[in-house]
Amino acid sequence: MGTMSVGLFCLITITCSAQTPAPRQGTADLGLGPGGVRLGPGMSAAMVGDASYHNGAIPKRLRVLAWGDVSQGYQHDSVSHAMATIERLGYETGTYDTIIRTDSQLITKHTVLGADGQPLLYAKNLNDFDAIFFFGVREVALTPEQKADLLSFVRDDGKALIVAHAGATAFFSWPEFGEMMGGRFDEHPWGIIPAPVLVEDSAFPGMAQLPKTFDHVDEFYQIKGFSREKSHVILRLDVSHLDLTTPLVHHRDQDFPLVWAKTYGKGRVYYSALGHDPSTWDDRAVQQMYFEALKWGMHLTDADITPRPLAATTR
Repeated sequence: MGTMSVGLFCLITITCSAQTPAPRQGTADLGLGPGGVRLGPGMSAAMVGDASYHNGAIPKRLRVLAWGDVSQGYQHDSVSHAMATIERLGYETGTYDTIIRTDSQLITKHTVLGADGQPLLYAKNLNDFDAIFFFGVREVALTPEQKADLLSFVRDDGKALIVAHAGATAFFSWPEFGEMMGGRFDEHPWGIIPAPVLVEDSAFPGMAQLPKTFDHVDEFYQIKGFSREKSHVILRLDVSHLDLTTPLVHHRDQDFPLVWAKTYGKGRVYYSALGHDPSTWDDRAVQQMYFEALKWGMHLTDADITPRPLAATTR
């Protein structure tokens, strides 16, 4: 399927003289710089416990919140590996730092308190993040205030929401979330199957390495509440090779979007239905898609996401 760009995962090695060998830093010998600061692509992430990182002495990179609250729904086996992969991509490239949470405590713009009612040391909230990578499911328990803060994070602050696979099953009782995301899960009629995928926009970041059509194994979703007038389709399922009389197939056309991008107020939203199995996250092309989606969402790159009707998307 395509390969990652050259050098994406190359670690930086600091060469020291024979007289002053660099102290080893666990499994990666990245060395230490002036003042004992760890050098290398993971410098900021490695210093999370150091006061100099929190008081601004060390420039902060972009931050991603990998949010995988599945407390009210099905635990996909891929959730943990997906979030770990997102963290590794940011760490190894030095593009962003990631905080992984399987609860929803940080989905707020207010001070995060502990069980004793006191502010938690070094606790983050939405104001500290530039993007959310969301792989939660079903009715995640958020207060009305948290819901308002999450919408504002994207709509008003101009930040990013990147949603993976089963994230489309979340918040069915919250219409505004579906509007922000651009569509909802509407069953997976064929289960886990190999099927052809069509690239509608090879110019979108992360798609250039893909052929116009490629085979992929996944749990392909059917989407409801989707509008091509509001979202820009990047990949879609080629259902011309699938049985559309299968029970639970509700669409009566050929339009089964899998990946799309859109704006929500000032912010950027990206959804991909790919990622059901843990092994999917070892696919370098899939990693590239999500990595580039995060960069696009955080305004590190740009793309033309003008909505296009189905008939005008084969190019």
